Amino acid sequence: MSTATLQSLQSNSTGWLLFVRLTFGISIAAMLGFIFFMEGSLLMRGYLALNSLFLISSTIIMSKTMRDEHEAQSINRKISEAKTNKILKEYAE
Repeated sequence: MSTATLQSLQSNSTGWLLFVRLTFGISIAAMLGFIFFMEGSLLMRGYLALNSLFLISSTIIMSKTMRDEHEAQSINRKISEAKTNKILKEYAE
């Protein structure tokens, strides 16, 4: 399978990427708007803002780590299949 074909199989559509980016931006804007207009002390709003930023960063880190783990397992599986095919081919000869 060529690299171009493999990339086209793994890439997301432009519409999906737009949707993901818009929903992420809207959710952050809504959260910031809530924090800004929330009644309460500055300390409480600051605490909520810092926790929200921590939640966003940990979510991004977790999703990246899970993606990397999936890709590593996929590569290991392909290497294992290639080794098995090589052994079978040598045994068949």
